[in-house]
Amino acid sequence: MSGMTDVIPAPRAVAGPPDRAVPLDRGTILWAAEGTGYTERWLRGTLGAALGLPLPPGAEDAPNSVRLRLDDSLDPEAYRLAAVAGRGVEIRGGSPAGVFWGAQTLRQLLGADAFRRAPVRPHAAHAVPAGVIEDAPRFRWRGLMLDVARHFMPKDGVLRHLDLMAAHKLNVLHLHLTDDQGWRVEIKRYPRLTEVGSWRARTRFGHRASPLWEDKPHGGHYTQDDIREIVAYAAERHIAVVPEIDVPGHSQAAIAAYPELGNTDVVDTAALTVWDDWGVNPNVLAPTDATLRFYEGVFEELLELFPADTVTSTGFSRFVHIGGDECPKEQWRASPAAQARIAELGLAGEDALQSWFIGHFDAWFTARGRRLIGWDEILEGGLAAGAAVSSWRGYAGGIAAARAGHDVVMCPEQQVYLDHRQAPGEDEPVPIGYVRTLEDVYRFEPVPPELDQAQARHVLGAQANVWTEVMEDQARVDYQVFPRLAAFAEVAWSALPAPAERDFADFERRMTAHYGRLDALGVGYRPPTGPRPWQRRPGVLGRPLEGPPPQR
Repeated sequence: MSGMTDVIPAPRAVAGPPDRAVPLDRGTILWAAEGTGYTERWLRGTLGAALGLPLPPGAEDAPNSVRLRLDDSLDPEAYRLAAVAGRGVEIRGGSPAGVFWGAQTLRQLLGADAFRRAPVRPHAAHAVPAGVIEDAPRFRWRGLMLDVARHFMPKDGVLRHLDLMAAHKLNVLHLHLTDDQGWRVEIKRYPRLTEVGSWRARTRFGHRASPLWEDKPHGGHYTQDDIREIVAYAAERHIAVVPEIDVPGHSQAAIAAYPELGNTDVVDTAALTVWDDWGVNPNVLAPTDATLRFYEGVFEELLELFPADTVTSTGFSRFVHIGGDECPKEQWRASPAAQARIAELGLAGEDALQSWFIGHFDAWFTARGRRLIGWDEILEGGLAAGAAVSSWRGYAGGIAAARAGHDVVMCPEQQVYLDHRQAPGEDEPVPIGYVRTLEDVYRFEPVPPELDQAQARHVLGAQANVWTEVMEDQARVDYQVFPRLAAFAEVAWSALPAPAERDFADFERRMTAHYGRLDALGVGYRPPTGPRPWQRRPGVLGRPLEGPPPQR
């Protein structure tokens, strides 16, 4: 059993006698009000399986029970968990999502054994600390971006990450499905996207300065039914899945599959293959009507795979991410066809041409009841009217977008890119970027002080991004993501004070219990004392940056 003060993310209010407990045993029943069925099934299938408790249905007023209720006096994702001796445990939520987040807290209160898949102490007594937790999230968007394009993550790995997100009360999975190095989603009308575009002949091992290569094909993709399964699995956990299809840059895999999508008047696009290297690729989409029609066809199938109404508590299932970042303009400058398009549209130049490209899809999505979101480069040349912004190049893009009345997700590279190294020193595997320790992530503040109260309301929340160029398998992803994702989750959920005033010592104390939960889940996190021998990558070059990262 964990204490009520060991919960991560930290709840808003905790009260109760520290020396009392409410037992859960084989006689405990589970009563669920209408509308809480997902959490009822999750409790039986996850908590019941871990602790060996059948949790059968029973009477609403049974004293030895766990009861799930909806309470419209609470905000949609808020919950109230009360454990009272002689009356059992009651979880009230402002919506089904709130009930589910309360169930995640209940699991933490039952200790690390509750995070296993089968009971390791089948005859042990289980108990919940007596008391009341009242809780609600600070931000609506609490996201994790997984890059499955650079290194493919098989479907089971994505489902596992959805469970890990749910355990930390994160509610948006941004799935980066396409890039120069691979196309990861089946599109039936364009089969070559996966037949050709989903695999590359070899892969650079380490940063792009590394001389090492893995000389074997790498690839994989999700079938449409795989995507439907991922979306449904996420929805049962009240997580919205936001797909990203990159345009007009980061598109070499698509051009390798369909050469006509590229700038054929300046490049022999038929000779291009799926890229095997890292960095910013010069091969971008041609700004033609045929390219627009092609991607409309892609997005038509994508909208069917990612329905707008799968997660209603936040509405974030309506979003589709179109990238828009790191689009070099050299080919457009050299292309007579692109220059003719600029003249035909009366545009000011190449930046405006990218803005036109993004604006086309903004209008296309809006007409279908959806919302476009893109990286902050979509601000260049003028921001599309209904677009939201993922602010990655520091805070500046998010500040500009919020001041212009656009919604923002804060994910600045210098603060919450989890591919960046966690400590100085030679033991860190493939060190990328600035040092971002567990404490650094804990002191990340998503709302910049430059925004006034009205502008700050456009900050939907925050997101941690996981780019996988140097993460070749699940073990590497685990190492880079954890334990820092626990600190990020608390930033996104809890009502924390200003960064300098945050009690990191208390967070570290609670992490002592949380490491046991991660161990039970089989997460290969970075230990506080540094990497284990098998987590190191000696001799594999990274790209470390020295000194403190820029704050803006």
